[in-house]
Amino acid sequence: MIAQRIKQARIAAAMTQDEVVAALSAAGHPLSKAGLSKYERGGSVPAATTLRALGKVFGVSADFFIEQQSVSVEWLAFRKASAMTRAAQERVKTLASAQVEAFVTLRQALEPTQTWPKVPRTKVGSLDDAEAAAARTRRYWNLGEAPIESVTAAIEDAGGVVVELDTPATGSPTGFDGLSGWVAGASPVVVVASSATDDRRRFSLAHELGHLCMDVGECTSKDAEKFAHRFAAAFLVPPETARRELGHRRLRLDLRELSMLKLKHGLSMQAWVYRATDLGIIDAAHGRSLFAEFSAKGWRRDEPVRFEGRERPMRLRQLTVRAHAEGLITSAQADRICPEAVQAEAGEGARPVAATDARALMKLPRGERERLLARAAMHVRGDYGAGGALSGFEAGEVIEPRGSALELRAARGARRATRRKR
Repeated sequence: MIAQRIKQARIAAAMTQDEVVAALSAAGHPLSKAGLSKYERGGSVPAATTLRALGKVFGVSADFFIEQQSVSVEWLAFRKASAMTRAAQERVKTLASAQVEAFVTLRQALEPTQTWPKVPRTKVGSLDDAEAAAARTRRYWNLGEAPIESVTAAIEDAGGVVVELDTPATGSPTGFDGLSGWVAGASPVVVVASSATDDRRRFSLAHELGHLCMDVGECTSKDAEKFAHRFAAAFLVPPETARRELGHRRLRLDLRELSMLKLKHGLSMQAWVYRATDLGIIDAAHGRSLFAEFSAKGWRRDEPVRFEGRERPMRLRQLTVRAHAEGLITSAQADRICPEAVQAEAGEGARPVAATDARALMKLPRGERERLLARAAMHVRGDYGAGGALSGFEAGEVIEPRGSALELRAARGARRATRRKR
């Protein structure tokens, strides 16, 4: 158990054995690489002092190493696996497994009698079968035909686990889109990259859900990916909905029309072109001409409108706060399970930011960053007089702090910038 936990913590920290040995030496606790390897293999058990030293290096408490791992996840294949190193794949799985373990443990403690609907499994051997599988899943989860407000919430409400990981954790900015798996063969797990735009995240969530909902038999991995893509598009926009929005047959689609549909359904403009082509609403030639227009305008990577959705996982955060309120876990345990969950002020967003510098701010999705800056501006609006003049400082007036740490940092930056201009 301890051996597995040491290796798990090292992988989660993205450290090689050589780096761990160097960090221990710098901290005054020398250990050879052979000794560390022996600990990870279970050949010997480290002393308590060594566990504490390792905990400081990995950023975990010493009791992490003696906690029994209660759940295991059966992972399916990565999307774009060739774009990721094996070490990056292992780190994603390790980080995700830790969150899944915490999620399941808390849920079992807080909701021991709760039952969840099973994920429907459909035999799929064609693109039409993938369409049918998506329709069945929507019916099974009572989603109707209206736009899905949050794919994340739909999965969590069905007993699934959604894990959001920072893209840099993969070791490749473009190598990780999504991953899926099963806990105990029953609860679905979907992992997505946090840095993706909301429409891309929605599609990745639906794509990975497709892998879980479809039994593709012995088909090739390439065909399995095609089926998952078709499932995702049909799950987000059923064929009846697409035809209601676009019509049964069109000679031409307008890009402005596609931008409006993106904002309504959370499906990218380019995915709408694919959807219209797949359903025979437009012919393939017009689809190619639209993609050529996207390329000419530079919209293949950055479309002109941004969909702002509600695709942040909330269930683990909610369970953590609930367990802390019930006295089942300490503040330190809560912070390890879901950092800053119990310290956050009521009403703050679902995505806390530990760092409070400009770089952390710029890493946020544009919509979230703009909302944060808007809140910061609201906090300091009383400090400015008519015409934007800064007031309240020369006279020695004390402005009481308000808002989160990141908001206050942004507010102080705004004040400093204004003083420099004056």
